[in-house]
Amino acid sequence: MGRPRTGARDMPPGAVDARECVGRLCGERTGAYVSENQNLLAEQRRTLILDEVRRRGGVRVNELTRRLGVSDMTVRRDLDALARQGVLEKVHGGAVPVVEASTHEPGFEAKSGLELTAKEDIARTAAELVPPGAAIALSGGTTTFALAHRLTDVPDLTVVTNSVRVADVFHAAQRSSGSRQGAATVVLTGGVRTPSDSLVGPVADQAIAALHFDLLFLGVHGISAEAGLSTPNLAEAETNRRLVQSARRVIVVADHTKWGTVGLSSFASLEQVDTLVTDSGLSAEARAEVSEHLRRLVVAGESEHSGDEPAQAAEA
Repeated sequence: MGRPRTGARDMPPGAVDARECVGRLCGERTGAYVSENQNLLAEQRRTLILDEVRRRGGVRVNELTRRLGVSDMTVRRDLDALARQGVLEKVHGGAVPVVEASTHEPGFEAKSGLELTAKEDIARTAAELVPPGAAIALSGGTTTFALAHRLTDVPDLTVVTNSVRVADVFHAAQRSSGSRQGAATVVLTGGVRTPSDSLVGPVADQAIAALHFDLLFLGVHGISAEAGLSTPNLAEAETNRRLVQSARRVIVVADHTKWGTVGLSSFASLEQVDTLVTDSGLSAEARAEVSEHLRRLVVAGESEHSGDEPAQAAEA
C-alpha cells in the first residue's frame, strides 16, 4: 500500500488539517487548547512543531503537549525525528532552530522527509501546467522529484534534467509499462554529482547551453526578495543559471519554508521567474512581496486571484 494521503477528506474524524494551521499552532488560532489535535497525523504534528520553532525561535515540550493535546512521549518522539532530519536542535526541555551556514547543503535523503504534504500538493498543482508534447526541464531537488512522479503519464514529453533521481523516476515508469506509446524522452546531463543528487559542472553546463525548452521547473534551496534564488553549492548555481537561460518560462516549485532562506550563491532574481508554485503555509506578507516581483503566484489548493492567464508551454 502507498503512503496515505493527508487531505481533509482522508483524515480521521476530529483531525485538523495541518495546511490550515501552518505557521501557528491550532490551539492558538482558536484561543483554546484543543484535545482533538491528538488526532493529527505524525507528519502534520511535526510540520506544526517545526513551523512553531522557526517562528518563535524555540519551544518547550510541556507547552507542545498542552497545545497539541498529546503525551510528553509523543512530543519527544517528534522532536527526535526532526532532530535526526537536522532541522532543529533538541535542548533541555524543548528545541530550538538549527542555525545553518550559507554553505550548508543537506543531502537528498535529509530533505526528502521534510514538508511531504506540501511537496505533494505543489507537485500536483505544477503538473497541471504541463501540456502533452512539451519540452520541459526539471532541476534537482525533492520537490521536482515529487513532480516527476506526476508527469510520467503526460504523453510525448521531452524531459531534460540534471537530477539522477528525476531521471530514475521516468526510467522506472518506462520499465514497468514497457515500450508505451507516448512515453517521455529523457535527456540526463552529465556532470559531477552533488549531495542532493544533481549533476553540475562544465559538462552539465555545456549540455544545457545547447538546448532550449518550453518550461523549466526549478527547485531551490532558498528564495527571497533581496537574494532571489540561491543555493549553497557554487557549481550548482552556475548550472541553474544555464537552465534559466535556456528556458522560455521559469516555474519555481518551493514550499513556504524556502522563503527567507539565503544560500551562498544567487543564480537568478525574482524578476527572472514567471511563476512560483508554493503551498498555503506562505504568509500573507511573503505573498504580497512575491507578487511585487513575479508575474504569477500559484498556491496549491487555493483559487488564484491574479488576472494573469493560465500558463501554457506554447505561449510567449
